Parts: sequence; C-alpha cells; structure tokens
Amino acid sequence: MRELILTLSLVVLWPPSTLLAQLSPPNKMGVTMGHLHYIVRDVEANKKFWVALGATPLTRGSREALMLPGLMIFLDQGNTSGGTEGSVVNHVGFRVPNVAQFMARMKAAGYKVASSTIAPKTVGNVFSPEGERIELLEDLSENVQFTLDQGSQDGNGAQRKMAVPISLHHIHFYVPEGSTAGIQAWYGKVFGALPGKRYHYEADDLPGVNLNFSGVPTKLEPTKGRMLDHIGFEITNLEAFCARLESSGVKLDSPYKKNQSSIAKAFLTDPWGTYIELTEGLNIL
Repeated sequence: MRELILTLSLVVLWPPSTLLAQLSPPNKMGVTMGHLHYIVRDVEANKKFWVALGATPLTRGSREALMLPGLMIFLDQGNTSGGTEGSVVNHVGFRVPNVAQFMARMKAAGYKVASSTIAPKTVGNVFSPEGERIELLEDLSENVQFTLDQGSQDGNGAQRKMAVPISLHHIHFYVPEGSTAGIQAWYGKVFGALPGKRYHYEADDLPGVNLNFSGVPTKLEPTKGRMLDHIGFEITNLEAFCARLESSGVKLDSPYKKNQSSIAKAFLTDPWGTYIELTEGLNIL
C-alpha cells in the first residue's frame, strides 16, 4: 500500500511532460545518452522499482520501456553472471534534489538504502530488488560538479539547479590502473565526449551523462551477460556514423540494421569490455 501511495504521489507531483521528457540534444558528432539495458530475473518487480524511482512506462517500437528525464530503461528477463559490481561498469549514478528525502521515500516503499561512507549527507545508494546498486548524488553538491579540461564550462548543467525530480548523472567505469587516460581519450575520439574531472575522477562529458573512470588493480569482467548488459547511445544519422567508425578501425559486433519499427541499431564493445548499443529512432515519440 505504501508503495502504491508513493507511486501515485509521484504521478501527481511530476507532470507528464517531465516524465515523458525526450533525450538530451546531441553533441556535434550526433551523440547523446540513450538507454540502460538490464537483464533481470523478475521484470515486474524491477519495473516497480524504476517506477518508484520516478520512471514511467512507454513503448518504443515493439518494445516496452521506462522513461526517466533524458533516459530510457529497458528490462529483459533472463539469468546473468552477476550485477554491475565486478564488471567494467561498476555502477550508475543519478542526481536528485535531496538525497536524504529521496532515500526515505524509497525505504518507505520497501527498498534497501544505504548512505555513502565517503559523503553520507550528499551521496547515498538505493538497491533494486535483485541487489543492483544505484548511486544517488545531491543536486549542486561537490560530487556532481564537472570541470572541462579547457575551462570551467558547465558540463550537463552541473552548476545549475535541476529542474526535474531525478536524472542520470554518471556511468562509473572501473578499468586497470594506468588505463584512465586511454579510455577517456577513446570516448572523446569515438563519441565526441569532452574531457575533464568530476569530483576527483577523470571524466568525459556527453549530453545526458558524465562518464567517470577509476583505475583498479585487476581487470574486471565485460558487461555483456551481467545485469547491466549494455549501455546505449542515440545517434543522429547512425548509418553514416557506423561507416565512419569502421573506416577508423572500430569493429562493430553487430552491423547497422533498421527494424520494422524504423529503429536502427548497431553494437560494439569498447576496448575495456563495455558492450554498447547504438540506436537511431528511440527519441521519436
């Protein structure tokens, strides 16, 4: 009952125009954050979790999806080799107006929460029904700030008060020590991400998401087959984009293809093991 009341209150407080927000406008290379694709044992239980976070169900092509401001979530039923922890993508982080209040709402809805040991007042965690950790960062706190290498430009509005109840903030990659400069440069070259720092992490900025890179002692598992199986970028003129990737030596795991719903896609894996879907057409209502 408490979960139902929470969900209904979110629908009343958050207008449909916010819940059905489009993806962020693309950068100069035509790239913007698109989606996160999870494989879970219980789709309905995880769907309720994302709705409690603030997502609303919708359809893209023939697929059911969940929409948060600037981000889609896809859920498929299946078994996995583990959660994000232990893979090259350690976790994803969301920005919220007030971490303590947000965690209290999720706890009241029956979900596990935990404060961060690093910054307990402004950073927290909420866990999905299958144990996936979602990090929460408080709006305008030190942890959301991003500074570009070439100056103090405002990456993804980090220094402006957020106008939505929740939004994706970052994807945090764990790569072998000594690899952070390489992965930062790779995402800049391939997707036009802008280099800089978020908190004390080397980072890249793309429309709709900050990519954070930490060096760790051992190589971690690829994302494919984990609970967060892959991340997705929406691309303008995907066919030409894929042709440019291949001409520059980037190998596609699955080539460009357009389905009956006129949604085009391709897949690749970055050199550190992150499985990435490239799409065109998900951003059309």
